[in-house]
Amino acid sequence: MTPPPRSIWVVSDGRAGIQNQALGLAEAVQRLTPAEIDIKHVRWRPAFDRWPSGMKTLAMLAPGSFDPRTVDVWPDLWIATGRATLPLSAKVGDWSDGRTFTVQTQDPRWRNTAYDLIVAPAHDGLSGDNVFEIVGSPHRITPQALAQAAPAFAERIGALPHPRVAVMIGGRSKAFDLPPGHAADLADRIRTAIQTANGSLLLTFSRRTPEAAQAVMIERLSGLPGWIWDGTGDNPLFAMLDAADHILVTEDSANMAAEAASTGKPVHILPMVALKPPGKFARLHADLAAHGAARPFDGRLDAWSAAPLNETERAARAVLEAMRAR
Repeated sequence: MTPPPRSIWVVSDGRAGIQNQALGLAEAVQRLTPAEIDIKHVRWRPAFDRWPSGMKTLAMLAPGSFDPRTVDVWPDLWIATGRATLPLSAKVGDWSDGRTFTVQTQDPRWRNTAYDLIVAPAHDGLSGDNVFEIVGSPHRITPQALAQAAPAFAERIGALPHPRVAVMIGGRSKAFDLPPGHAADLADRIRTAIQTANGSLLLTFSRRTPEAAQAVMIERLSGLPGWIWDGTGDNPLFAMLDAADHILVTEDSANMAAEAASTGKPVHILPMVALKPPGKFARLHADLAAHGAARPFDGRLDAWSAAPLNETERAARAVLEAMRAR
């Protein structure tokens, strides 16, 4: 008899950039074995949201949040991402009487031995018997996902000249900033490279991109053939990555760099203003360079080839192997 599909719960605070790590890993597991995915959102009342994980109780959960007290049957696999999930992830093994295999992505930085497996970015330098390192972070990008997204935006992108240059701009963080002057310089360098190549632009901004930086980049790049997405309507990122011949991504986001590298297309890293030593970001970019996927942007659109970085599937195989071993 065919065994029933595995049940997988994807758990996060619901923010797309956080949720997509857990969901991408769950979907990769689902591609390897029959599985059903259910998405859960964990949110805490504002008064308690910033409390240390060890001090939080279930009574502090926000209305509408997933609540373990309502669970009758626990899943085979719990994949969680983000600080909000930690107080629950650390207890799932006990609540489920050991039935549920718990996976936490990123470095939890709290009770790291409480999870069956931690899928951690190699650039974080995390170690432990339950740690599986990957380059970058898990994500949802696959060749099939990109191809499926393309037709909906074909009318907007299909006639654009090659080389098509997808540009992914991040923004302010603890480690980096994007002041207007630097944004203007980046825009000028990008414009020159695309004009020299007689190409076109596909540009998206992050929610973290400062308004002033976004405004100056739009002003300096709007004369190019292409599309600067204004944030309205369906997100065209997957279609842009599918159509791109080159991908330019700012150095502030490990997620964006890993997603870009998964396409197998040349990835050019755009510099930002560093607020502290780059540390883990430098290690990530070195890992991507060693893979042949990424290089610092030097103002030119040189092409090269590299095997697509497929770390999410590698992590999914590690999850299934660890489940079988247990």
